[in-house]
Amino acid sequence: MPRQAIHSDQAPAAIGPYSQATRAGDMVFFSGQVPIDPATGQLVDGDIAAQARRAFDNLKAVCEAAGGSFDDIVRVGLYLTDLGQFSEVNAVMAEYFSQPYPARSTIGVSALPRGAAFEVDAVMVLR
Repeated sequence: MPRQAIHSDQAPAAIGPYSQATRAGDMVFFSGQVPIDPATGQLVDGDIAAQARRAFDNLKAVCEAAGGSFDDIVRVGLYLTDLGQFSEVNAVMAEYFSQPYPARSTIGVSALPRGAAFEVDAVMVLR
């Protein structure tokens, strides 16, 4: 099955040999989005909620570039450097998704790119 790279100028450009997302058939696999402001290329200032919002906004931009919406996302992966901040991230996620919610995993990690405290990836199925 051929792969199609997905790109949005409204999200940070890939900084390595990967695509922001890749479509294969009716499935779209998103690379991780960290809270980098695509206009400045810098990590956003603020607490974990501000970082989560920026990362979800980046994900949303790539999702829309792929022709979908958050309603089409079936799985989300959350990565936090401090699992003690899970409740704040959970509250932000509730601002972006509605029921039925996608499946989700939350993973504590020792570090993320560019010193971020949060990263999100996802899988989307287009109808």
